Amino acid sequence: MTIEVGVALAAGLAPDRLLALARRAEEGGLDLVVLDPGADDPWTVATWLLGSTKAIQVGVDIEAAGVADPSAADGWFPQVAEKARQSLDEVAGARLLTDTSAWVVAPAGAAPDSLTSLISTDEPSGPGGRAVVVPATTEAEVDRVAGLLAELGGPASGRPRRPAAVRALRRPGIAYDEIPATLAAGAVEPGDPGYRGVRSTYLRGGSPGLVLRPRTPAEVSDALGFARRHTHLPLGIRSGGHGVSGRSTNDGGIVIDLSAMNRIEVIDPARRRVRIGPGATWKQVAAALDAYGWAIGSGDYGGVGVGGLATAGGIGFLSREHGLTIDHLIAVEMVLADGSMVRATATENPDLFWGVRGAGANFGVVTAFELEAHEVAEVGSAQLMLVVPDLEEALLRFGDLATSAPRDTTVFLVTGPPRPGGSVIQLYGLVDSSDPETIVERLNPFAGLGSLVQQQVVLARYTDVMNQAPDVGSDGHHGHGEPHSHSGLIGALTPEFARDAAAMLRTGGVQFFQLRTMGGAIADVHRGATAFSHRDAAFQVTALGGNRRALDAAWDGLRNHLDGLYLSFETDTDPDRLADAFGTRALGRLREIKRRYDPQNLFRDNFNIAPHFNSNNSNNSDNDPAEDA
Repeated sequence: MTIEVGVALAAGLAPDRLLALARRAEEGGLDLVVLDPGADDPWTVATWLLGSTKAIQVGVDIEAAGVADPSAADGWFPQVAEKARQSLDEVAGARLLTDTSAWVVAPAGAAPDSLTSLISTDEPSGPGGRAVVVPATTEAEVDRVAGLLAELGGPASGRPRRPAAVRALRRPGIAYDEIPATLAAGAVEPGDPGYRGVRSTYLRGGSPGLVLRPRTPAEVSDALGFARRHTHLPLGIRSGGHGVSGRSTNDGGIVIDLSAMNRIEVIDPARRRVRIGPGATWKQVAAALDAYGWAIGSGDYGGVGVGGLATAGGIGFLSREHGLTIDHLIAVEMVLADGSMVRATATENPDLFWGVRGAGANFGVVTAFELEAHEVAEVGSAQLMLVVPDLEEALLRFGDLATSAPRDTTVFLVTGPPRPGGSVIQLYGLVDSSDPETIVERLNPFAGLGSLVQQQVVLARYTDVMNQAPDVGSDGHHGHGEPHSHSGLIGALTPEFARDAAAMLRTGGVQFFQLRTMGGAIADVHRGATAFSHRDAAFQVTALGGNRRALDAAWDGLRNHLDGLYLSFETDTDPDRLADAFGTRALGRLREIKRRYDPQNLFRDNFNIAPHFNSNNSNNSDNDPAEDA
């Protein structure tokens, strides 16, 4: 049995004495110092001790001291208090205890056997129950208590020992003590030092109750087994954490973080076959393939994780020439909802292979992707910024240029609300050529869309293009709040679309508007070959806004132009969006696959394809002229 032992410091001690005793307790390996509620301003003293020590917990009975707890949700300034709590966590970690149920006070001079009899081991906070503290006023008394801790021994389970301050932050409904032994060492709880680096994603703020970090397919199976015992909680599956929808984090649920599964290996040089783990990023993939002169087209940002993009579609700089990322897939290795491991190819579990390419988040966790790379030498990487007096006209001209450009040229457009004097548009993209004259020839028409105020066109390796994304360090992503984004697909950029898009931007409800050029090799693939079925789209449209209501109202003006959507850039999880994304017939086939591989709907938090037909949902209507899948 693991017992936390500490000292209770008496009121009336001078601040320097309190600090000396707290540091002595920390040096002696004790877990906790508790301040007597009779001390002057115990909250300030506790904060000062936390900032002056490194690891030891500090407990204070705020209520008994008659001082308002600034961390309380109903306090005077809840938002200010929460910011102060976050700042304290950054400085001192989860070491502050204000809940007196976390400890029990033993008599002075208590012996080891009396300490064990004082505490209960079945506390909901976890193994070891409450801490036990012994009164101390001198260094000698602190040393004696430290000696008691040595006599009681350390943890016997081999699991990480989490102090009471960490256990106090555990979320309800999670059996923390039942985390599989294979995952316990890497698991991250809300009070752990590494929690801040895994709680949020690129755009979305999160506060999951537990983050599991498997390193092997067997550990993924263990993680899913744990998740099956917690189906009352949200479940997020994370590769790179860059997804706009932010569904790889949650509030109070479980996240399975695949970032450690990031191996990249060439398995067949003659056929340019590559095996990639889901936790790798596309900049890492580009760097690994550069030595071979190869590339695999992904999106437009190297910091995106492989797992999410390679199961959704992958509309990127090389898509018009070589197809979507999913069109490079040869095989996937997966762990299904029941924990079993399977391989899916065009001939082995072909229905699963079809569904993974476009709706993969619904069927299991892909632990390895096998893809075929293409030979890509130096490329022309372009970033152009222009001011246009008439956004509607510029959008229409861009549509003509982008769709008529050779397949080796892909240019995306980004703009926002118009400014006095015109709209600023940013064009960025790639020309798959190492010839400077060809690159200039391809880009010159785009540079004539308006007044060119800034430009950068360089001859670069594809890995250099992807490497413009910064690495995500150990402190992780720091998204906050809830992102609001809508996505759509259009078959052509018509005058009517350009008119309504310009009107939408004038409302101010959209802060970021993007057109990704499609066509070319994307359309060469039969629309029923993969779950991503909108092969005839000319552009993918994205709009982001800071206010959901304003964004929705602005976006409504474009809906009549849209034919489908791309789930990677959509935050509206209404079931109707599934029919938009897949079409009714493909969605029916996806439900069949879901019933076979995930009948209990474990994977339901990322645009859930429910396994059971519900006639009340409009996404089951049969009024969509979608392809035969």
